[in-house]
Amino acid sequence: MIFGYARVSTEEQNLDMQIDALEKFGAERIYKEKLTGTRRDRPQLDELLKVLRIGDKIVVYKLDRISRSTKHLIELSELFNDVGVDFISINDSIDTSTAMGKFFFRTIASIAELERDIISERTKSGLQAARARGRKGGRPTKKEDKVEMAVKMYKSKDYTIREITEATGISKTTLYRYLDKSYKGC
Repeated sequence: MIFGYARVSTEEQNLDMQIDALEKFGAERIYKEKLTGTRRDRPQLDELLKVLRIGDKIVVYKLDRISRSTKHLIELSELFNDVGVDFISINDSIDTSTAMGKFFFRTIASIAELERDIISERTKSGLQAARARGRKGGRPTKKEDKVEMAVKMYKSKDYTIREITEATGISKTTLYRYLDKSYKGC
């Protein structure tokens, strides 16, 4: 089956041009949405993704109608590939049932992977540089006297967890983590 997906960003915009192009292409069922592309929740797109079967085709007027970002487009193309669905963008002349269409998506996927790797390398370098300057990441450590007091209160069995956390400012999770360490050290 050939499914169409049409989206405009606001209620005032018109879907007619996209619908005409999708119908001309042969879309048997068209999912229509009037939502900004940056929104994560798109009910009609979600519905479309639920009904896909091997051999189906998804047709859009332009790539930016179906995806929020390059990353999202790649995620969708991987999903389509896994399900065995061809993806076609009329205006961009992309058809993943052809060798060039598959090449296009592999190229985009490679570029996105490169971008992720570069970001990861920059982050690691930044953390390394911060450590070299004596900065340490992560959550700040709790004051030892407060931790010791919380552990003593707990071990005395005279206080509830709530009383201990209120008196010391140590969270229940942190208290249990330090208790676990103190018992393992015994």
